[in-house]
Amino acid sequence: MTGSSTPAVPSGVGVSPGRASGPVVRVAEPLPEPARGPAPADPAAEAARIRPAAEAVARQLRTRAAAAAGAARSVLETTAAMAVDPTLLAQAEKSVAERSLPAARAVHEAAEQVAEMLAAAGDYLAERVRDVRDVADRIRAELGGVAPPGVPVLTGPSVLVARDLAPADTADLDPELVLALVTEEGGPTSHTAILARALGIPAVVAARGVLAAAAAGATVDGDGGVVELHAAPVPAVAAPRSRGDWHGSGTTADGHPVKLLANIGSPADARAAGAADGVGLFRTEFCFLAATAEPGVAAQRAAYAEVLAPLRGKPVVVRTLDAGADKPLPFLDSGAEPNPALGVRGLRLAFDRPDLLRRQLDAIAAAAGDTGADVSVMAPMVATAEEAAWFADLAREAGLDRIGVMVETPAAALSGAALLDVVDFVSIGTNDLAQYTFAADRMTGALAGLNDPWQPALLRLIAMLADAGRERGTPVGVCGEAAADPALAAVLTGLGITSLSMTAAALPAVGARLARHALADCEQAARAALTATGADAARTRARDALG
Repeated sequence: MTGSSTPAVPSGVGVSPGRASGPVVRVAEPLPEPARGPAPADPAAEAARIRPAAEAVARQLRTRAAAAAGAARSVLETTAAMAVDPTLLAQAEKSVAERSLPAARAVHEAAEQVAEMLAAAGDYLAERVRDVRDVADRIRAELGGVAPPGVPVLTGPSVLVARDLAPADTADLDPELVLALVTEEGGPTSHTAILARALGIPAVVAARGVLAAAAAGATVDGDGGVVELHAAPVPAVAAPRSRGDWHGSGTTADGHPVKLLANIGSPADARAAGAADGVGLFRTEFCFLAATAEPGVAAQRAAYAEVLAPLRGKPVVVRTLDAGADKPLPFLDSGAEPNPALGVRGLRLAFDRPDLLRRQLDAIAAAAGDTGADVSVMAPMVATAEEAAWFADLAREAGLDRIGVMVETPAAALSGAALLDVVDFVSIGTNDLAQYTFAADRMTGALAGLNDPWQPALLRLIAMLADAGRERGTPVGVCGEAAADPALAAVLTGLGITSLSMTAAALPAVGARLARHALADCEQAARAALTATGADAARTRARDALG
């Protein structure tokens, strides 16, 4: 090993396989919290600075998006839209005008309000906290005339080390220059993990203490989750990367079919999902987040149709509104809850507001007719077969004839057979199912190991559902980002999962990996993982079995 070394970081979680060494480049930290004063001499003029700064940030991001392609373009376009979010800007301007805050402080506080709304969420929106703060930092940098935080210009192949990475930091990274990614925070479902797998870059997240070490070089083992830090620079060395050849259809080497689907949440995501067999998770929250009043059926219909239009003729699973006390919406007064993650969210929100759900189902059915997409619908946060049956009845009243539910709670997993008797399919949200199974907040980096989708207890719950589906001939899919790990995708296939839905950028690597292995190989790897005592052992055993 070249160069003197410090002890390996013990608590990292490997989220993208491979091994690489090279000089360390640190990603700039977020801007420090801005001061509350002094009060501006002219609050109106100070408030008027915010929107132009936000628009400048949006233009910069759109320029980068125009030079990017596929998922990178989608990420940058989405971040640009977030920079000029009307709710964020209006709240910041109000704080300047009414409380005489400096513009930078007002933007910071407005972003923190949004971040707090999302932080307790147990799904996709919780992972947007980092994005909101990143956008606020970029607007504040523009207001202050300083360079924004983020990835510096790389002059040679390097290992990037950061506290965490926002989508705009990473969307247009050059994989020829980025040897590996290491973050002190984040977890197996973070944006860093998703991006690294898509690019074939070794990555370790939740590497506690990596920023405190004065390292000039690093060796990253994305399989074992180990980061070896070196006091002196080390040569840039990386194992050959290959995302493999993918023919565009999900099958094992011996022809066993596995639907490879995309997770989407915006029109840009839908456009980036063209190579997928369809969509396994269409998140509808985008239609509600900035709304001060419930969008009417016509407004929802138009918004959903814009997303569904590029997917004509393809199967699309639309998830109904996943909001509630942990993701409050301005027009819903759910009241304060002592533990929002365990409160009234997802389908539970509709129990006292069935007309809210009926209107959304009517809009989904109408948008399906407008676009020709083959739409199914599923409900989030279902705990019992009784709840599933109630949802199925409402969906059929709206004219939707293929109905499913998400399995995100241990109760639903343990009731799999009963669920499958009342719906047409189930889709496992591995992110939330892990969080609730292990009682470990997935936004807490110190608990990332418990939220590792390779945990055998989680795999056993998945296996139970897959067995129940096989007995009834009913599809059981996975729509958590666990599906984006190529080796884990093979294990899930071996467990009996019939569809895998993930970010579109991860599809080629997963498709290529499945095509390398016969179903029997996947089943052998699944058995090896199920009998392991922990996530690391399960990962190692399965990969050894797959070869």
